[in-house]
Amino acid sequence: MIDWLLEPWEFEFMRRALFAGLLVAMAGAVVGTFVVVKGLAFLSDAVAHTSLTGAAVAFVLGGGNLAISLGAAAAAVITAVSVALVTRLAKLREDTAIGLLFAGVFGLGVLIISSARNYALELNSFIVGNILGVSDQDLVLMAILTAIVLLAVLAFYDELLFAAYDPVMAEASGVRVNLAHAGLLVLVALTAVIAFRLVGVVLVMAMLVAPAAAGSLLFRTMPRIMLAGGIAGAVSTAAGLYLSFYADLAAGPAIVTVAIVLFGVVFLTTPRGLGLGRRLVPRTSP
Repeated sequence: MIDWLLEPWEFEFMRRALFAGLLVAMAGAVVGTFVVVKGLAFLSDAVAHTSLTGAAVAFVLGGGNLAISLGAAAAAVITAVSVALVTRLAKLREDTAIGLLFAGVFGLGVLIISSARNYALELNSFIVGNILGVSDQDLVLMAILTAIVLLAVLAFYDELLFAAYDPVMAEASGVRVNLAHAGLLVLVALTAVIAFRLVGVVLVMAMLVAPAAAGSLLFRTMPRIMLAGGIAGAVSTAAGLYLSFYADLAAGPAIVTVAIVLFGVVFLTTPRGLGLGRRLVPRTSP
């Protein structure tokens, strides 16, 4: 049993993958909690998809993994800021602005990458991720972005929390709600890029939403939700890597599948979900 547990971590690529997954779990839990509270799941999905365009530009220009990650980060942040600007200046609903940018920028990314040779193979890697191919440079960049995200949330936690729960009262209290919201969109974008190498553009939303959503069913306060989401993300990463290693499955989708199953278990068994666990326990007479 001990050999079974330790065998995957004898390989350096598996250790790098685990470390990358833990970074995603930390950033995803903190930012994902705000995503769940604010209902920004569609935005996180859109930002993740549009990051493909920046990655595609770097790839076509001959950039390596670091350039591709930086290109994805640039595209994601530009998209997040553009959503905030279009929503405010054009007086459009946020979901309308997200839909327009999502379709346009993602389509451009596919168009750009289709101009390269063997584009189908690279496109598949971008879409479902390549966590087992994470390099040391990728890990350094992911660690830096994770530190930026965590420090930004720590520094502006009160403003982000106030604006998330009661934007009207926050505005009346002097909080610059529009700026706080734009900052949160940028944090979502950076977190999406951190998860980009892990699970690809298609599955980023699951890693942002599923662990935090599970935490929200267990606890009511933001710090506890973040902690529970981080633990759920870490468990999903480790279990998904075990599943990938021993069942010879794609690592990114395996991690996401475990995260969704874990959320399903929490949903089915907790009082704030269906509470089946309590219902199945027979009541004893006093």
